[in-house]
Amino acid sequence: MHITILGTRGEIGPSAPLHAKHAGVLVDGTILFDLGEREYLDRGADAAFITHLHPDHAFFVTDPTAIDIPLYAPEQAEHDMPIMVIEEPVTVGPYTVTPVPTHHSVRVKSTAYLLEKEEEKILYTGDVIWINREFHPLLEGCRLVITDGSLVRKGGRVMRDKESGKIYGHAGIPDLIDLFAPFTDHILFLHFGSWFFEDVEASADRLRALGEAKGVSVIVGSDGMEIDTGSL
Repeated sequence: MHITILGTRGEIGPSAPLHAKHAGVLVDGTILFDLGEREYLDRGADAAFITHLHPDHAFFVTDPTAIDIPLYAPEQAEHDMPIMVIEEPVTVGPYTVTPVPTHHSVRVKSTAYLLEKEEEKILYTGDVIWINREFHPLLEGCRLVITDGSLVRKGGRVMRDKESGKIYGHAGIPDLIDLFAPFTDHILFLHFGSWFFEDVEASADRLRALGEAKGVSVIVGSDGMEIDTGSL
């Protein structure tokens, strides 16, 4: 599969030219994961899958617009958007997209997506703390995991809502490497927080070293990056 990284900036102000746009990944020019920018609709995709309804992943939450391709998300938006709530695998041409529930927010539901084409599969998580163990068998044999680079410190920033008891926030990158290393040899990070921009080159080196220590190849995403998974 051919992966185009459209945006790698978290919910912070832009400060680096290769990390200026919000979340978005395009696969084979056909499948969009997240719509952090309106312009991603111009890419000609056949369907879009939203991990959660925060505006840096779903621009239309604060900027309603007509969307003329199938739009999937784990829940409906507050305003009248043509969202199809995804609970079971969806087929788009030769692709199967399976929702994998995640922990991230109290106020909105979140899901990762497992994309399969023939014998190949990749996982796109969006923002994430954890994926319940019951779903881990789905992740076996992923060619690539694309996940959350919001926080680099171990433990991330995870809080617990007093009323519901639910956890929310972001895992740390070391925790996500530990989570996904049993299922893949390649982890691509995007959605970077402010820590990353203190020294982009040094931050990228740090991420690659964290992966090497766990026996996985870490790829540091940038806006416009293209990857052919067959070459990984």
